[in-house]
Amino acid sequence: MSQDNFDVVILGTGPAGLQAAIHAARKKVSVLVLGRRPQSSLYKAHVENFCCLGKIAGEDLLEAGREQAQSFGAQMWDEDVLEVEPQGEGFLIKIESGRDLAAKALVLAMGISRNKLGVKGEKELLGKGVSYCVDCDAGFYRQAKVAVVGEGSAAFSGALTLLMAASEVHLIYGQATVDPTLAAQVEAGGIIAHPGRKVKAILGADKVEGLELDDGATLEVEGVFIELGAKGAVALAGTLGVMMDPETMQYVAADKKQATNLPGVYACGDITGPPWQVAKAVGEGCVAGLEAAAFAKGRR
Repeated sequence: MSQDNFDVVILGTGPAGLQAAIHAARKKVSVLVLGRRPQSSLYKAHVENFCCLGKIAGEDLLEAGREQAQSFGAQMWDEDVLEVEPQGEGFLIKIESGRDLAAKALVLAMGISRNKLGVKGEKELLGKGVSYCVDCDAGFYRQAKVAVVGEGSAAFSGALTLLMAASEVHLIYGQATVDPTLAAQVEAGGIIAHPGRKVKAILGADKVEGLELDDGATLEVEGVFIELGAKGAVALAGTLGVMMDPETMQYVAADKKQATNLPGVYACGDITGPPWQVAKAVGEGCVAGLEAAAFAKGRR
């Protein structure tokens, strides 16, 4: 399969990713931004403490940033990333439509996942069968019955990953928000889908023993993977070999140039840790975009 080649690929369509795209594109390198705007934590929020702007809806701010980045030549693809791995002097990126991309430099701006189901048993059974990362924990469920909850790319691709370990995989989602190619792979893979359903409770005393759905049905499972968005920082950064902040292991470690420990990989915004402010995200995005563009030019 042929690859689409870019100088800089940015993962994330929030303020950090868009600012990185603006500054990288202005340096006359080819720039691609991947992700869906509604996944940004800013999308449904309002901003009123950002310098030089009055109160503005997050959706409007993101749309303005998107248009600005495109005006400088950046491309925007409304797709999630499934895998990222080193390839030669650059990186190979697999996206949910099945296409492969090549990049000389990467900017990680995916934010962090704060989404939880908020159901009985979720908090109590965390680490006892409840997980938020398929890539991290799939190996613990060999020949077990498991369930994945979520309607985005992380859930659908996670269910496919679990097929290689578990004896039975359930996928519970309200309405799928993934590329048809990924949805078709799930349908063909032998995964037991429960469309239009929600989890009412996670069952078990000392470990997960099952799920109760909102239609009264009960699923007998030993593991529940809650994947409510796109691929998160830990999953993608971990497969690349990017170091996490040693104190929390939740955020990507980056220096003042937003560089990670891996040459050509930069990180900005919420993915690098608090405070959760647009001003911080935009500032870091500016630096990351400039540095990624410079790195890519050096690889020409």
